[in-house]
Formats: sequence, structure tokens, C-alpha cells
Amino acid sequence: MLEISKLPFGIKNRSKDPDEWDKTIVAFQSPYRLKDLCIDQSQVAANTEVRVSKEEFKVRLATNDDRRKSASLLIEKMYSWRGYETDALARNPNKITLVAYQTDKVVGTLTLGLDSAKGMVVDELYKTEADQLRAEGRRLCDITRLAVDQEIKSKDVLAALFHLSFIYGRNIHQATDFLIEVNPRHMLFYQRMLGFEPYGEEKTCPRVNAPAVLLRLNLEHADAQIIEYGGLGASATGVKSIYPYFFSRNDESGITQRLLRGD
Repeated sequence: MLEISKLPFGIKNRSKDPDEWDKTIVAFQSPYRLKDLCIDQSQVAANTEVRVSKEEFKVRLATNDDRRKSASLLIEKMYSWRGYETDALARNPNKITLVAYQTDKVVGTLTLGLDSAKGMVVDELYKTEADQLRAEGRRLCDITRLAVDQEIKSKDVLAALFHLSFIYGRNIHQATDFLIEVNPRHMLFYQRMLGFEPYGEEKTCPRVNAPAVLLRLNLEHADAQIIEYGGLGASATGVKSIYPYFFSRNDESGITQRLLRGD
């Protein structure tokens, strides 16, 4: 696991105005090149601004109603054409919703659910499977509400959302496994692109009124893939997964430290 300071992540430790927490987590260009948001901000002049190019994307936390509404609209857009039913995102202290922007347009979103006494979304259908992992001492998160605008062809956006969920889940909250429910016809994508493995039989998910199967990702596998391929992009010839489009290990460390400090 990435060596980081053992500081708790959380709202309790914010010493700054809450609006400062709403700023961009990362800004990057496609093809991937991380902007200078991972360096010590004390090294940057107070009036310095990051120039935004047409290929630049930013990922922010959905910490207010406007961002949750924007993410909900994208989810509805991407799910409705498949006939899936969805509810609007709501504030939940055990969920971290990431929103990717191209300029002011929302182009991607993902929600990471932290395991708690209230359980996770996957417990509705797959509590037995989740409880088995809990009994083995595994620490779980689930991924829900994943949507990327079809007009965005960049693999970097999807990779950034997954990598930031990895940073929050593993590096900050010490999770060992991600669980996700997917339509059976999408299983192969998650297996090839991210290394998920089937972990539950097919069922009907009442939330979207569609078939679902539970997949599990051991985060040790993801960590090893990030170390080997992260930041290589298209230069990683012959690699079928999306891990080359993740951030580099050094950038991951910088992002993690910034989030822990609450910068």
C-alpha cells in the first residue's frame, strides 16, 4: 500500500472555510498530463491561475446541491435511454460523489460508498456476499452511479474517476475491496479494464429494474497495476486494461497527501 501519513480524512479536521473544500481535486489534460494541483501550494503565488485549455478536465466533489443535481442529470441521461430508473443524488455522509467537468459541463460522475453500520447499496441484493468478506476482515466500499457522457471519448476521464475513488477508498479509508453491481452484458468490460471478478449470481436489481451481477475488485491488484502502468497512457502497448490511463504513482501520492491535509 502507498506509504502515507496516518491522518484521518474528514470534515472534522477542516480548519478552512467550507467553500475552500469545494475546489478542484485534480485538473488534467487528455492525453493525461496532471496540472500543478499536487505540488505544495505555498510554492505558487497567491494570484497564480491555472490556464484552462479545451482538453482540460477537472474533478470535484459533489459537496453542494448544484453539483449533485448536475451529476444526477447526467446519470438520468445515461441510464434512461437503457430503460433504467434512477433517483436523484442526495447528501449522505457515507458517500463520496466525484464529478468530472470539461469547462462547466459535467461529463462524468461516480459515487463511492463507504461501509458503515448502515451498510452499503450492494447490501440490498448481495448482503450475504458482502458479509462473507466482512467476516474475513476485508474492508469494503461499493461503486454506484457511474456515468460518463458518450460524447467524451477520453479514457482519461473514466480512469481519473476510478483512480480518485481508489485514493479515497484505499489510501484514505484503508479499504481492501471494491464491490460493484453491473448489468451482466457489461461484465467483460470491468473484468478486462479493471480486473474485477464475479462475486455473486445474477439477480434483478429493483433500483434500476434491470438484471445485475456483483463484481469484486481486490485493491491489491489495482495497486500493483497502478505501480506498473499508471501514467503511461497510449505508450503502454499491448495492455488491454485502463490502468495506463490512471495517474502515475508519484501523482497519486501527491493527490493523497493534498486530500489528507485538506488543501
